[in-house]
Amino acid sequence: MSNADTVVVLDFETTGLSPDYGDRAIEVGAVRIENGVIQERFQQLMNPGRRVDSFIESYTGITNKMLKSAPPCKEVMHQFADFIEGYNLVAHNASFDKRFLDSELGRISRNYSGKFACSMLVARRMYQDAPNHQLATLIKHANITVEGVFHRALYDSEMAGMLWLAMLNDIRHQYELTSIPFILLQRLAKTPKKDVRKTLMRQAR
Repeated sequence: MSNADTVVVLDFETTGLSPDYGDRAIEVGAVRIENGVIQERFQQLMNPGRRVDSFIESYTGITNKMLKSAPPCKEVMHQFADFIEGYNLVAHNASFDKRFLDSELGRISRNYSGKFACSMLVARRMYQDAPNHQLATLIKHANITVEGVFHRALYDSEMAGMLWLAMLNDIRHQYELTSIPFILLQRLAKTPKKDVRKTLMRQAR
């Protein structure tokens, strides 16, 4: 799938900031977008095999009691590997989620064929006048109507998905692009802010 409007947008809740320090995933949420429409959702708590601290409990709303009855990480990640197979991937602050996806799939000897793009980096180029580039701020800035609580995986992935589609819509209308390749958004994420318009104009020719 090479078009930017057919992707899986994902989000992890975790025990900490980095799998390099032994942190694990405790929840994964994702939406599968086909031709600009959310078609499928995936959400599952997963038991990392140890307790999470009180900060993570309060930050995510995911308690040790909830995790105790959740399936183990390896079981959930096998299901999730099937869910994302063949799709390019998007996350808000993608470097974080990619580290955990790679780590958890590595533990069960699974991988994925899709490429990653970061909705936060793209938003920094598209919405340069936003107060900041946290997901909640950008949702408000882009006038996207929401109900729910941030910091749960499915909700955050849905919001990131809606932000992604809003940015594609803005590109489509401002630059009269009928088709937006995924690789263009990857390129845009690395483009200096002053060159964004030039990059998109070149694509539109």
